[in-house]
Amino acid sequence: MSLLVVGSVALDTVETPAGRAETVLGGSAVYFTAAAQHYGRVRLVGVVGGDFSSEQRRFLASMNVDLAGLVTRPGKTFRWHGRYAGAMNEAETIRVDLNVFGEFQPEIPESFRDSECVFLANGAPELQMRVLEQVAAPRLVVADTMDLWIANRRPALDALIGRVDALCLNEGEARMLTGEHVLARAARALVRRGLKAAIIKRGEHGVTVASAQSVCSLPAYPEENVIDPTGAGDSFAGAMMGYLAESGRTDPAAMLKAAAHGTAAASFTIQGFGPEHVARLSREQIDQRVAELRAICTF
Repeated sequence: MSLLVVGSVALDTVETPAGRAETVLGGSAVYFTAAAQHYGRVRLVGVVGGDFSSEQRRFLASMNVDLAGLVTRPGKTFRWHGRYAGAMNEAETIRVDLNVFGEFQPEIPESFRDSECVFLANGAPELQMRVLEQVAAPRLVVADTMDLWIANRRPALDALIGRVDALCLNEGEARMLTGEHVLARAARALVRRGLKAAIIKRGEHGVTVASAQSVCSLPAYPEENVIDPTGAGDSFAGAMMGYLAESGRTDPAAMLKAAAHGTAAASFTIQGFGPEHVARLSREQIDQRVAELRAICTF
Protein backbone atom coordinates (compact mmCIF):
# COMPACT_ATOMS: atom_id res chain seq x y z
CA MET A 1 0.00 0.00 0.00
CA SER A 2 1.20 3.53 -0.74
CA LEU A 3 2.32 5.52 2.32
CA LEU A 4 1.91 9.26 2.95
CA VAL A 5 3.36 11.28 5.84
CA VAL A 6 2.53 14.90 6.59
CA GLY A 7 4.63 16.57 9.26
CA SER A 8 7.52 18.84 10.12
CA VAL A 9 10.94 19.21 8.56
CA ALA A 10 13.24 20.92 11.05
CA LEU A 11 16.76 21.97 11.88
CA ASP A 12 17.57 20.87 15.42
CA THR A 13 20.16 21.79 17.99
CA VAL A 14 20.34 19.03 20.58
CA GLU A 15 22.26 18.72 23.85
CA THR A 16 22.57 15.39 25.66
CA PRO A 17 25.03 13.91 28.17
CA ALA A 18 26.81 12.45 25.13
CA GLY A 19 27.46 15.84 23.49
CA ARG A 20 25.92 18.59 21.41
CA ALA A 21 24.80 18.68 17.77
CA GLU A 22 24.18 21.98 15.96
CA THR A 23 21.61 22.46 13.21
CA VAL A 24 21.08 18.81 12.37
CA LEU A 25 18.24 17.71 10.15
CA GLY A 26 15.17 16.74 12.14
CA GLY A 27 11.40 16.97 12.29
CA SER A 28 8.65 14.38 12.53
CA ALA A 29 8.33 13.78 8.78
CA VAL A 30 12.09 13.31 8.38
CA TYR A 31 12.52 10.75 11.18
CA PHE A 32 9.37 8.96 10.03
CA THR A 33 10.69 8.74 6.47
CA ALA A 34 14.16 7.63 7.56
CA ALA A 35 12.60 4.51 9.11
CA ALA A 36 9.64 3.91 6.77
CA GLN A 37 11.70 4.01 3.56
CA HIS A 38 13.19 0.60 4.41
CA TYR A 39 9.76 -0.93 3.69
CA GLY A 40 8.73 0.99 0.58
CA ARG A 41 8.61 4.40 -1.03
CA VAL A 42 7.32 7.24 1.16
CA ARG A 43 5.33 10.26 0.00
CA LEU A 44 6.39 13.25 2.13
CA VAL A 45 4.51 16.53 2.58
CA GLY A 46 6.25 19.31 4.50
CA VAL A 47 7.66 22.82 4.28
CA VAL A 48 11.15 24.32 4.51
CA GLY A 49 12.57 27.82 4.29
CA GLY A 50 15.21 29.39 2.11
CA ASP A 51 17.89 28.40 4.63
CA PHE A 52 17.37 24.69 3.90
CA SER A 53 20.66 23.74 2.27
CA SER A 54 21.23 21.77 -0.91
CA GLU A 55 23.15 19.22 1.19
CA GLN A 56 20.14 18.69 3.46
CA ARG A 57 17.87 18.35 0.45
CA ARG A 58 20.26 15.82 -1.11
CA PHE A 59 20.17 13.76 2.06
CA LEU A 60 16.37 13.64 1.94
CA ALA A 61 16.42 12.79 -1.77
CA SER A 62 18.89 9.95 -1.13
CA MET A 63 16.17 8.05 0.72
CA ASN A 64 13.36 6.05 -0.85
CA VAL A 65 11.03 9.07 -0.85
CA ASP A 66 8.90 11.15 -3.20
CA LEU A 67 9.48 14.84 -2.37
CA ALA A 68 6.77 16.27 -4.62
CA GLY A 69 5.01 17.49 -1.48
CA LEU A 70 8.02 19.29 0.02
CA VAL A 71 7.55 23.00 -0.59
CA THR A 72 9.93 25.91 -0.01
CA ARG A 73 8.57 29.18 1.38
CA PRO A 74 10.27 32.56 1.96
CA GLY A 75 11.71 32.63 5.46
CA LYS A 76 13.49 30.19 7.72
CA THR A 77 12.97 26.49 8.36
CA PHE A 78 11.36 25.34 11.62
CA ARG A 79 14.06 25.21 14.31
CA TRP A 80 14.08 23.44 17.68
CA HIS A 81 16.70 23.57 20.43
CA GLY A 82 16.36 20.98 23.17
CA ARG A 83 18.34 19.48 26.04
CA TYR A 84 18.25 16.02 27.62
CA ALA A 85 19.71 15.18 31.02
CA GLY A 86 19.91 12.18 33.33
CA ALA A 87 17.92 9.24 32.02
CA MET A 88 16.98 11.32 28.94
CA ASN A 89 13.30 10.40 29.28
CA GLU A 90 12.09 13.88 28.36
CA ALA A 91 13.53 16.87 26.53
CA GLU A 92 13.73 20.36 27.97
CA THR A 93 12.83 22.72 25.15
CA ILE A 94 15.16 25.71 25.19
CA ARG A 95 13.84 27.44 22.10
CA VAL A 96 11.30 26.87 19.34
CA ASP A 97 11.10 28.97 16.19
CA LEU A 98 8.22 27.72 14.05
CA ASN A 99 9.17 30.04 11.17
CA VAL A 100 7.58 28.83 7.89
CA PHE A 101 6.04 25.82 9.63
CA GLY A 102 3.91 28.17 11.74
CA GLU A 103 1.95 29.25 8.65
CA PHE A 104 1.94 25.84 6.97
CA GLN A 105 -1.35 24.85 5.34
CA PRO A 106 -0.66 21.42 3.83
CA GLU A 107 -1.67 20.97 0.23
CA ILE A 108 -1.52 17.34 -0.85
CA PRO A 109 -0.22 16.94 -4.42
CA GLU A 110 -2.70 15.36 -6.82
CA SER A 111 -0.37 12.40 -7.27
CA PHE A 112 -0.49 11.71 -3.49
CA ARG A 113 -4.27 11.86 -3.04
CA ASP A 114 -4.76 8.15 -3.71
CA SER A 115 -2.50 7.22 -0.76
CA GLU A 116 -3.73 4.08 1.02
CA CYS A 117 -1.83 4.52 4.31
CA VAL A 118 -1.69 7.98 5.87
CA PHE A 119 0.30 9.10 8.90
CA LEU A 120 -0.68 12.47 10.36
CA ALA A 121 2.37 13.49 12.39
CA ASN A 122 1.87 15.56 15.53
CA GLY A 123 0.19 18.87 14.76
CA ALA A 124 -2.96 20.87 15.38
CA PRO A 125 -5.96 18.55 14.86
CA GLU A 126 -7.58 21.09 12.52
CA LEU A 127 -4.57 20.79 10.19
CA GLN A 128 -4.60 17.01 10.48
CA MET A 129 -8.28 17.01 9.49
CA ARG A 130 -7.48 19.31 6.55
CA VAL A 131 -5.00 16.73 5.28
CA LEU A 132 -7.44 13.88 5.75
CA GLU A 133 -10.08 15.68 3.69
CA GLN A 134 -7.64 15.83 0.75
CA VAL A 135 -7.02 12.07 0.57
CA ALA A 136 -9.51 10.12 -1.51
CA ALA A 137 -10.07 6.75 0.17
CA PRO A 138 -7.31 5.72 2.58
CA ARG A 139 -7.38 2.19 3.99
CA LEU A 140 -5.47 3.11 7.16
CA VAL A 141 -5.11 6.51 8.86
CA VAL A 142 -2.98 6.91 11.98
CA ALA A 143 -2.62 10.22 13.83
CA ASP A 144 -0.10 11.35 16.42
CA THR A 145 -1.09 13.89 19.06
CA MET A 146 0.17 15.57 22.24
CA ASP A 147 -0.93 17.09 25.54
CA LEU A 148 -1.16 20.62 24.07
CA TRP A 149 -3.97 19.58 21.72
CA ILE A 150 -5.72 17.51 24.39
CA ALA A 151 -5.78 20.56 26.69
CA ASN A 152 -6.51 23.33 24.16
CA ARG A 153 -8.07 21.74 21.05
CA ARG A 154 -10.22 19.02 22.56
CA PRO A 155 -13.34 19.40 20.35
CA ALA A 156 -11.22 19.35 17.17
CA LEU A 157 -9.20 16.40 18.48
CA ASP A 158 -12.37 14.49 19.35
CA ALA A 159 -13.66 15.06 15.82
CA LEU A 160 -10.36 13.81 14.38
CA ILE A 161 -10.40 10.66 16.53
CA GLY A 162 -13.78 9.87 15.01
CA ARG A 163 -12.18 9.88 11.53
CA VAL A 164 -8.93 7.95 12.06
CA ASP A 165 -8.20 4.24 12.54
CA ALA A 166 -5.48 4.51 15.16
CA LEU A 167 -4.00 7.06 17.53
CA CYS A 168 -0.37 7.38 18.71
CA LEU A 169 0.32 9.10 22.02
CA ASN A 170 2.41 8.67 25.14
CA GLU A 171 1.16 7.22 28.42
CA GLY A 172 0.68 10.59 30.12
CA GLU A 173 -1.38 11.79 27.16
CA ALA A 174 -3.45 8.58 27.18
CA ARG A 175 -4.32 9.15 30.83
CA MET A 176 -5.06 12.82 30.18
CA LEU A 177 -7.30 12.10 27.21
CA THR A 178 -9.32 9.36 28.90
CA GLY A 179 -9.26 10.37 32.57
CA GLU A 180 -8.11 6.83 33.40
CA HIS A 181 -4.97 6.48 35.53
CA VAL A 182 -4.49 2.73 34.97
CA LEU A 183 -2.85 2.41 31.56
CA ALA A 184 -4.72 -0.73 30.49
CA ARG A 185 -8.03 0.95 31.27
CA ALA A 186 -6.94 4.07 29.37
CA ALA A 187 -6.05 1.89 26.39
CA ARG A 188 -9.45 0.18 26.51
CA ALA A 189 -11.21 3.55 26.78
CA LEU A 190 -9.46 4.79 23.64
CA VAL A 191 -10.49 1.72 21.65
CA ARG A 192 -14.09 2.08 22.80
CA ARG A 193 -14.14 5.42 20.97
CA GLY A 194 -14.12 3.50 17.71
CA LEU A 195 -10.40 3.21 17.04
CA LYS A 196 -9.03 0.01 15.53
CA ALA A 197 -5.93 0.50 17.66
CA ALA A 198 -4.39 2.74 20.30
CA ILE A 199 -0.59 2.84 20.26
CA ILE A 200 0.72 4.11 23.59
CA LYS A 201 4.44 4.93 23.54
CA ARG A 202 6.19 4.37 26.88
CA GLY A 203 9.79 5.39 26.11
CA GLU A 204 12.38 3.10 27.66
CA HIS A 205 9.53 0.91 28.97
CA GLY A 206 8.29 -0.03 25.50
CA VAL A 207 4.88 0.30 23.88
CA THR A 208 1.31 -0.80 24.56
CA VAL A 209 -0.92 -1.70 21.62
CA ALA A 210 -4.64 -1.98 22.27
CA SER A 211 -7.43 -3.24 20.04
CA ALA A 212 -10.96 -4.44 20.67
CA GLN A 213 -9.54 -7.95 21.11
CA SER A 214 -6.55 -7.35 23.36
CA VAL A 215 -4.18 -5.03 25.21
CA CYS A 216 -0.56 -6.10 24.67
CA SER A 217 2.70 -4.54 25.80
CA LEU A 218 6.12 -4.94 24.20
CA PRO A 219 9.34 -4.01 26.00
CA ALA A 220 11.79 -1.58 24.52
CA TYR A 221 14.87 -3.11 22.94
CA PRO A 222 17.60 -2.95 25.62
CA GLU A 223 19.95 -0.60 23.74
CA GLU A 224 22.89 0.51 25.89
CA ASN A 225 24.42 3.11 23.55
CA VAL A 226 21.94 5.97 24.02
CA ILE A 227 23.23 9.17 22.40
CA ASP A 228 20.10 11.15 21.49
CA PRO A 229 16.42 10.15 21.92
CA THR A 230 15.19 12.86 19.52
CA GLY A 231 12.99 11.40 16.80
CA ALA A 232 12.68 7.95 18.37
CA GLY A 233 8.89 8.18 18.49
CA ASP A 234 8.67 9.33 14.88
CA SER A 235 11.01 6.62 13.62
CA PHE A 236 8.94 4.12 15.63
CA ALA A 237 5.86 5.34 13.73
CA GLY A 238 7.73 5.21 10.42
CA ALA A 239 8.78 1.59 10.73
CA MET A 240 5.38 0.63 12.13
CA MET A 241 3.52 2.24 9.24
CA GLY A 242 6.09 1.01 6.74
CA TYR A 243 5.54 -2.56 7.85
CA LEU A 244 1.74 -2.21 7.67
CA ALA A 245 1.91 -0.65 4.19
CA GLU A 246 4.24 -3.39 2.99
CA SER A 247 2.16 -6.23 4.46
CA GLY A 248 -1.21 -4.80 3.41
CA ARG A 249 -2.64 -5.88 6.77
CA THR A 250 -4.23 -3.83 9.56
CA ASP A 251 -5.54 -6.59 11.88
CA PRO A 252 -4.49 -6.66 15.58
CA ALA A 253 -1.77 -9.27 15.03
CA ALA A 254 -0.25 -7.16 12.25
CA MET A 255 -0.43 -4.05 14.45
CA LEU A 256 1.53 -5.81 17.20
CA LYS A 257 4.19 -7.05 14.77
CA ALA A 258 4.37 -3.58 13.25
CA ALA A 259 4.99 -2.18 16.74
CA ALA A 260 7.92 -4.58 17.08
CA HIS A 261 9.40 -3.19 13.85
CA GLY A 262 8.85 0.32 15.19
CA THR A 263 10.58 -0.60 18.44
CA ALA A 264 13.56 -1.97 16.53
CA ALA A 265 13.90 1.14 14.36
CA ALA A 266 13.64 3.45 17.38
CA SER A 267 16.44 1.54 19.12
CA PHE A 268 18.74 2.40 16.22
CA THR A 269 17.66 6.05 16.11
CA ILE A 270 18.83 6.75 19.65
CA GLN A 271 22.37 5.60 18.82
CA GLY A 272 23.32 8.91 17.21
CA PHE A 273 22.40 12.53 16.58
CA GLY A 274 19.96 13.16 13.75
CA PRO A 275 18.18 10.73 11.40
CA GLU A 276 21.21 9.55 9.43
CA HIS A 277 21.90 6.47 11.54
CA VAL A 278 18.44 4.96 11.04
CA ALA A 279 18.32 6.10 7.41
CA ARG A 280 21.56 4.24 6.56
CA LEU A 281 20.48 0.94 8.08
CA SER A 282 19.73 -2.11 6.00
CA ARG A 283 16.35 -3.80 6.20
CA GLU A 284 18.19 -6.93 7.36
CA GLN A 285 19.49 -5.07 10.43
CA ILE A 286 15.96 -4.09 11.43
CA ASP A 287 14.63 -7.61 10.84
CA GLN A 288 17.46 -9.05 12.94
CA ARG A 289 16.61 -6.74 15.82
CA VAL A 290 12.92 -7.69 15.53
CA ALA A 291 14.01 -11.34 15.83
CA GLU A 292 16.04 -10.47 18.93
CA LEU A 293 13.06 -8.65 20.41
CA ARG A 294 10.89 -11.72 19.75
CA ALA A 295 13.43 -13.87 21.59
CA ILE A 296 13.45 -11.45 24.52
CA CYS A 297 9.65 -11.69 24.76
CA THR A 298 9.62 -15.53 24.73
CA PHE A 299 9.91 -17.51 27.95
